[in-house]
Amino acid sequence: MSAPSALSVSGLKKRYGWRSGAWALDNMSFEVPSGALCALIGPNGAGKTTLFSVICGFLPPDEGSVDVLGLGPFSPSVHKGRVGVLPQDAALPERHTARDFLRFMGELQGLSAGEAKDAAERAIQSVDLNARADHTILTLSHGMRRRLATASALLGKPELVLLDEPTAGLDPVQAHSLREHLRQQKGRATLVISSHNLTELEQICDYAVILEKGRVVMFGPMSELTAQARRVRWRLSAAPPLEALRAALPHHELSVQEVEGVVELLELPPQDADPDASSVVLMRLLAEAGVGVRELRRGQSLEESVLAGRPPS
Repeated sequence: MSAPSALSVSGLKKRYGWRSGAWALDNMSFEVPSGALCALIGPNGAGKTTLFSVICGFLPPDEGSVDVLGLGPFSPSVHKGRVGVLPQDAALPERHTARDFLRFMGELQGLSAGEAKDAAERAIQSVDLNARADHTILTLSHGMRRRLATASALLGKPELVLLDEPTAGLDPVQAHSLREHLRQQKGRATLVISSHNLTELEQICDYAVILEKGRVVMFGPMSELTAQARRVRWRLSAAPPLEALRAALPHHELSVQEVEGVVELLELPPQDADPDASSVVLMRLLAEAGVGVRELRRGQSLEESVLAGRPPS
């Protein structure tokens, strides 16, 4: 039996306005497995923020459905304390201290005063705000406010957390620290992270949903998407000694095909392999076998694919 989905979206549609014929979300369907760290990827206007708003119940869908944690559409009474949200422009009560704000948010989630106090202390530690926890939010820098808002989304023990640009405005050290904290949520909660930093998403996430113009272009394990970027196509002068190559590179996936009369060797190196070093080894083996290389073409990266508005190929 497959693992249950933390988030299931089916035939979801949302117009830009009541009288508009344009769809902000156009027949979206996808699932996010429970426990996944999921990247939500797409250019501006792809529908990421609108999708978050519908998932959280801020906007009603015009058509289709959203199932959150197997409990149906989001409901504050049903999902209380089980869903955390970081909006892109989170508004915080500036006259409260960071510590008091987190305690208050914990109590709103249904925690007792003691539980909220303990949860707030853990959250403060997790985003390294100890030194400013008793200062009013008004006095905090943008980066500190962003870390505080992220801490509030992860407060307690949420099962699903939606994060919109969590590292925006953070310096490199702060961003690295937050990424490590998000990685540690693996197995504890399902995270859906929207960001324009695709390199960052590849580092954190093990699942991805790619959007374009309100539609789902592709969704699935990140390893499958990044595998396309690792794939190398060699156009050769003759058939290569395939078994000898496989013996020399046992962890590489190698296959041969003929396209328009030209022999092609398809190579998929392991995820942790140095692509340049692998190419040098393969080039040497082909030369020793007397096989010439007419062309070498690497797969399109995830970032290049998103910028081009299509899935990796």
